[in-house]
Amino acid sequence: MAEQLFNTEQAKERVILVALENQKNSASFAYTIEEFKNLAAANNLNVVDVLTQKYDRPNASTYFGKGKVTELKELVAAREAELVISNDDLTATQIRNLKKKIGGGTRVVDRTALILDIFASRAKSKLAKLQIRLAQKQYQLPRLHTALANELDQQGGAGGGSFTSRGSGETKLELNRRTIEDQITQIKAELKTLLSASTVQRSQRDHSGLKTVALVGYTNAGKSTWMNRMIEKYSESKEDIDDKKVFEKDMLFATLDATVRAIRLPNKRRFLLSDTVGFVSNLPHNLIASFQSTLDEAVHADLLVQIVDVSDPHYRDMMATTKSTLAAIGAEQIPMVTVFNKADKAGVTYPERSGEDLIASALDDNSLDAFIKLLDEKLFADFKTVELMIPFDQGAVVNQILNGNNVLEQDFTAQGTRLRVELPAAQIETYQAFVQK
Repeated sequence: MAEQLFNTEQAKERVILVALENQKNSASFAYTIEEFKNLAAANNLNVVDVLTQKYDRPNASTYFGKGKVTELKELVAAREAELVISNDDLTATQIRNLKKKIGGGTRVVDRTALILDIFASRAKSKLAKLQIRLAQKQYQLPRLHTALANELDQQGGAGGGSFTSRGSGETKLELNRRTIEDQITQIKAELKTLLSASTVQRSQRDHSGLKTVALVGYTNAGKSTWMNRMIEKYSESKEDIDDKKVFEKDMLFATLDATVRAIRLPNKRRFLLSDTVGFVSNLPHNLIASFQSTLDEAVHADLLVQIVDVSDPHYRDMMATTKSTLAAIGAEQIPMVTVFNKADKAGVTYPERSGEDLIASALDDNSLDAFIKLLDEKLFADFKTVELMIPFDQGAVVNQILNGNNVLEQDFTAQGTRLRVELPAAQIETYQAFVQK
């Protein structure tokens, strides 16, 4: 199972957050700190103070400058902090030196470790657990000789009875390095097996000819709420609706697994809707790589729907985070519409349409209707009404069309089955032999 670096089961650990402000992040620094605090809260940590410094680049040895390190040491003692978390990635040297200078057994980790730990606590499926374990191991490997690695060691991060070790002549560091490398290899092999099944499922969906829509956006913007509203009202199968819903809670990264559901609109048009893992600024690269298969639902979609929490004062920064993350996974060229969600909390008029943007609330029925209209227009713009004449010996073709499309008319003639049906351009080409001129 995935390990957690922080003790979140007992009393909340007292934490000091540290960050550097520079020309690159100055404009959004307030948002960065607010997001940092939210991440700590999401992992059940008690932020007792925040210490920042204006510095062009991190000190290679101690992250902060000498004077600020002294200030941090005094602040840790005054606030009785148990943990210091840096907003930037720390090297093994920085972790070791900061811990030594602060003293008192206070641990030092970075933002990446914090995010990995949140993901570890949220992972439910076997796939998600393996993905986060892979990211953890890849993060741990270059930090083996730090106190952080020792903590992972004590929690089973580097050990495990299923792995063999060489003779007693090796150092603990060498043993740990090879053990973790072996674990990474094994995890990748397990993931390959699981992902092959996912690839087959996606291939089957592609062959179905159904359009696909992926909900994307900043974590906790309301994607899962929209997903569940759609399932409640428009799920193709009305059986076991509650089982088809996704986990929904007011928390960061509530959803780590991509969920795909078939949706049938009132006009009988059908498409596949997926809920994806939420974004946050500067997601660790190895985490993005580990969750690539989950994020692929967005990469292969016909349409992206960006869900934005318009009630959050930093919503524009969150939109920028979504844009950069989509670019990182190769999905920036996919058509996208934006839903400014939680308009009821923002005190703005809704539902209201502006081009391809929609101001709405997932909890409002009129907003849901406006959302459906927007999707219908974008997804099915290339659909045309055609008349087909299909010979009786082509019953399989008739069944394919009846099962997946909006059939307006059907009757039987001496020549075969006549269908008047809405089809996308690609399917019109497929059934060109049966199209009546």
